[in-house]
Amino acid sequence: MTEQAKTYYDMQNEYPLSKEQTEKYQEDGHIFLTNVATPEEIAYYEEQITSIVMELNAHDKPVSERDTYGKAFIQVGNLWQKSEEVKRFVLAKRFAKIAADLMGVEGVRIYHDQALFKEPGGGHTPWHQDQIYWPLDTDKTITMWMPLVPIPQEVGTMSFASGSHKLGYVNKQTISDESHKTLGQFIEGKGIPQVNYGAMSPGDATFHSGWTMHSAPGNPTKHMRKVMTVIYIADGLTVAEPDSKARESDMKSWFPGCKPGDLAASPLNPLVYSRK
Repeated sequence: MTEQAKTYYDMQNEYPLSKEQTEKYQEDGHIFLTNVATPEEIAYYEEQITSIVMELNAHDKPVSERDTYGKAFIQVGNLWQKSEEVKRFVLAKRFAKIAADLMGVEGVRIYHDQALFKEPGGGHTPWHQDQIYWPLDTDKTITMWMPLVPIPQEVGTMSFASGSHKLGYVNKQTISDESHKTLGQFIEGKGIPQVNYGAMSPGDATFHSGWTMHSAPGNPTKHMRKVMTVIYIADGLTVAEPDSKARESDMKSWFPGCKPGDLAASPLNPLVYSRK
């Protein structure tokens, strides 16, 4: 790979957002953006990311024999620490600035990344709120969800409960059949609008708030649904006292060495964009 190519794939250039787009995100808690990464960039990084995910896939049972969470996807986190190539993708200034712009903050750090590969025949992803896992007391968190392969309508992208981020912490249920039933009934009962953006191309992306309720259908096709996610938090946040086992586990995993009240800035949470 030439030095010129390395610079190109660092993705340091900006993706401009309009005032209307940032306002819509803040109102809805989610947004769909096209061509956040180019076809050339995605073609290169898909190969790198897939190689790591297949190597580190911890599932040892067929999809049909797993629980609901296990059926949902192959999940591998912090790929940026496992590959210098993938590190350039995860720490890309282009993505981080979008996150900062949408949240209206001065800078952002990585919370962690996750590859989420939904296998052929993989199950649905139940309704949930991401931030029930995160030991943070804030609304300044956001996830980028980017397909690495085409996602046709029948494979399914995420559905979002618009405006649900404004409700904050609804309940402590982790991703499960119970969370799908409870939050699904809550969304229906409150008449909260649901939005699904349909088919997505490689390099398109959705961004959603940590409190936005969302779900995804299963994969009825013979093709792997390959998605890469990056979770960002506003720079300057502090670690909250964990109030659940899920948050206690996340504090140990993603904020190593940090205690409640400390800055959320361990070596696993580098600053990836700042306006200062």
